[in-house]
Amino acid sequence: MFSFKQFSVAQDRCAMKVGTDGVLLGAWAPVNHNPFSILDIGAGTGIIALILAQRTHAEQIDALEIDEDAYEQAVDNFENSPWGDRLFCFHAGLDEFIEEPEDEYDLIVSNPPFYAEDYKTENEQRDLARFQDAMPFEELVEAADLLLSENGIFAVILPFKEEESFISLAKESELYPIKITRVKGTPTSPIKRSLLAFSRNENPEIEIDELTIEIDRHVYTPEYIELTKEFYLKF
Repeated sequence: MFSFKQFSVAQDRCAMKVGTDGVLLGAWAPVNHNPFSILDIGAGTGIIALILAQRTHAEQIDALEIDEDAYEQAVDNFENSPWGDRLFCFHAGLDEFIEEPEDEYDLIVSNPPFYAEDYKTENEQRDLARFQDAMPFEELVEAADLLLSENGIFAVILPFKEEESFISLAKESELYPIKITRVKGTPTSPIKRSLLAFSRNENPEIEIDELTIEIDRHVYTPEYIELTKEFYLKF
């Protein structure tokens, strides 16, 4: 069980445990447009949807999870949270979900699976959660284009090396970057992740910044503390 300030996340049945990526995306995703409806694609434990339930007054927060164990765990985590009446998880793949779309969403978020640097493991469940062939970026962008409301925002976290190609892919669907935050572990380490937010409106002035997580082992930067202090017990 992973405890946050306002909710807890059970994760014993999920291949992908609560990690920095999910917390970062949940805490960072732009919500100043006061989204009424939110969709989390590839929910895992449900951590991102739970953070967004805490951060917003969105009345409809839907999550999508293909793995049965993870889906059941997300449902339990939603029901045990203070926002159970606003959170709902679908047990389906993205391709199935977009066949008959019923709703548009003001905010779509995803911490998509991506290729690990090394190789596939013996654990098929973990591989499904980790590897991009389970949900190709093309499919993710296509879904965002289909499901995003006119003034909605689509936000993802990706390996930094995928940033450029993902932005090009999004542009083909007329989704344009409005905010980019590049994340590195320490001041001297290379950039590891990119947080990207897109909208349907092309903005010549993209907000670009950098976030460093730690100054030293377990010594966190003021910026990282500021971003996550509403959630982590340690801050």
